[in-house]
Amino acid sequence: MESDEKIQSHLVSVWRESKKFFSVGGREGMLVLTDKHLIFVHKTESKINWWRNITQRQVINFLKSKNIMIHHDGYNEKELSNDLENSKNVELRFDDIDKISFEEKIWGSALYIEYEKEGKKENYQYAIAQDWVKYPMKEPTKFMKVEWAPFVQYIKERQKFTK
Repeated sequence: MESDEKIQSHLVSVWRESKKFFSVGGREGMLVLTDKHLIFVHKTESKINWWRNITQRQVINFLKSKNIMIHHDGYNEKELSNDLENSKNVELRFDDIDKISFEEKIWGSALYIEYEKEGKKENYQYAIAQDWVKYPMKEPTKFMKVEWAPFVQYIKERQKFTK
């Protein structure tokens, strides 16, 4: 992350699943869109109480409006920069993204991203969870219907090379 970067969209309670063959399970995290990068934060330094309150507020906001170009209080560029020190978090330049699209499903809205990072091709589906089951493993049971179009358009407009 560069020092002059600003957060454009910050989504919490995002469920990421690999679309590879024989892939099982997923990960919960935050999806952050800056002026220059798309970042999936799986390991954050943010406090659990902050996370719980923000996820509840986000659900209420999405029930009112499907606009995902939002920014949550209590998490800014400084916290994002600290979270990026953990190598488990993924930071992509827009030009690293080979394909990005979205689809409305019966169960919710899905964002699809294919990219190549460090010579490895990756393919993921992202969706915003509304409800979770905690046992035996934490997994989403209900997803939100949101409008991914402005998010995808923001990235595509800033890509120098489209494939």
